[in-house]
Amino acid sequence: MKAILTFASVLIMFVLVIPINAGGKGELQKHFSDVANKVKATENVVEKRAILENSFKVMSEALDKVQGSFLVSKEDQAGIDRLKSILKENQDELAGINGYERVPDSQLNNFSNYVVQNMAQADQTITISLIAALLIVIIIILVL
Repeated sequence: MKAILTFASVLIMFVLVIPINAGGKGELQKHFSDVANKVKATENVVEKRAILENSFKVMSEALDKVQGSFLVSKEDQAGIDRLKSILKENQDELAGINGYERVPDSQLNNFSNYVVQNMAQADQTITISLIAALLIVIIIILVL
């Protein structure tokens, strides 16, 4: 089963190289942009918070899995560590832990926009290869 999953992942990676090649990490930003749109489209603040929490959880799991892959270089691992750090800070701020004040319910739409901007800035300063970006996107797609 593990061999089939590995083969399928490699096959999907090659199929997605062409459309994602132009995007790379932009696909990660698109993920958070889609999440922000879902948050804004939802009226219930409990659901808004749950959407954000789930998004952070899925991304954290994807980053952990990719970081443990033998396909990821040391440089990519360092970049993924920085992305995980930014993601953790956003999670902590949403929950109001580790020295952060909890994001008020009335500010969840603005916070979702902030996360998109924060990840866009991270894209400019954090370097990860196309392979690592592809792996992250594939895992997110498989989880969702």
